[in-house]
Amino acid sequence: MSALSVFDIFKIGIGPSSSHTMGPMRAAREFALGLGERGLLDRTHAVYVRLYGSLALTGAGHGTDRAVLAGLEGADPATVDPDAMQRDVARIRAEGRLQLAGRRGIAFDEPMQLLFLTHETLPAHPNGMRFAALDAAGKVLAEEEVYSVGGGFIVRAGSERPTTDSQTANGQAAGGVPYPFATSAELLGHCRASGLEMFELLQANELAWRAQPEVRAKLLEIWRVMQACVERGFQQQGVLPGVLKVRRRAPRLHRILAECPPDRPVDSMEWVNAWALAVNEENAAGGRVVTAPTNGAAGIVPAVLQYYTRFERGASEEGILRFLLTAGGIGMLFKQGASISGAEMGCMGEVGVACSMAAAGLVAALHGTNEQVENAAEIGMEHNLGLTCDPVAGLVQIPCIERNAMGAVKAINAARLAMRGDGSHKVSLDQVIATMRQTGHDMSTIYKETSQGGLAVNVPEC
Repeated sequence: MSALSVFDIFKIGIGPSSSHTMGPMRAAREFALGLGERGLLDRTHAVYVRLYGSLALTGAGHGTDRAVLAGLEGADPATVDPDAMQRDVARIRAEGRLQLAGRRGIAFDEPMQLLFLTHETLPAHPNGMRFAALDAAGKVLAEEEVYSVGGGFIVRAGSERPTTDSQTANGQAAGGVPYPFATSAELLGHCRASGLEMFELLQANELAWRAQPEVRAKLLEIWRVMQACVERGFQQQGVLPGVLKVRRRAPRLHRILAECPPDRPVDSMEWVNAWALAVNEENAAGGRVVTAPTNGAAGIVPAVLQYYTRFERGASEEGILRFLLTAGGIGMLFKQGASISGAEMGCMGEVGVACSMAAAGLVAALHGTNEQVENAAEIGMEHNLGLTCDPVAGLVQIPCIERNAMGAVKAINAARLAMRGDGSHKVSLDQVIATMRQTGHDMSTIYKETSQGGLAVNVPEC
């Protein structure tokens, strides 16, 4: 049954990847802080980090090395300043030393102590990493095996479930929600039995962990960060980091749309494209974003929410809250029933899930029925099944940035289709989630965030 919070799905962090940047940073941070909690920090003379599977194959392009260095110094993806992080990483590399947990200075030879093991994969998940702390005599003081399972979630070896926001909120244990669910059938069943709309039910679950004013404030903060990301994406100029030298397009597109004369109205989808591109260009540059449910798909929910506030009559703050609560609930279903990791599911686990979430959220914001919400979520994923994850040069740029614009437009159309029906349909959301899981398991690993197939091998890097 569900022990997840909406705030497990929507996390504030930095780009370019929730699984390859945020997850490893968090894992490194918790390992370093754990040394202090166990009284081992002062005895630690050296730290070794090994990256496996997808983390090793595309980690350099995703900033995994930088994230690990920052995390070992105690940086938190939710609060770290991206510019300050870059300066700290440059200092570590220039000096060959890091401040472990922000408290103990130790030597760090990055080529020897942070290893990308591209030909090895750990058993539990493609995104595996191992940490080790040694004393001056070379004796191992502590070891840890951790997996970054998508959306910024991490799981330690031997643990069945990731640590979640809901497990720590207000010091309360997870699982004590009034309406536990693991499937859309259970979610809809609770809605029918209680007479609640889906967003109301999800809000009731959130109230098991935090007071209503805090829930509201946190949701509006998520929306504020999304909007700020769009604005930064419109203001920044130039070329994105990496060998591809991809030029930012959102600033120019924004100028064209903003300066369009009144007698030539702009199609709303042009704005949706601009908003999505702005977020994912900012993500690719390592800026501050909200996982929705991942960084690679971070532009879809903000773009569709911007569409709602800009183009839908009667748009309101309450509609934004309905949107985010509902979208978060749909994200929980995919997290529990399949995966939101590109390394497990391909891009249908990222862009596909985000499309489904945004479609459902838009229907909820527009006062659609619970059945129409579920229908929109189903349509959003059904037409993303089989979507591969094949980032060129291991960077979250091609095809990732444009893919968010396409996913946002598709989400709006899915919502429109659902709103024109009565909620009844042949294929259920649970059946689509099961199909997604099966498709992901059957998909070749070369198409799952390894850059070993697809566009990644057919497009020259430079």
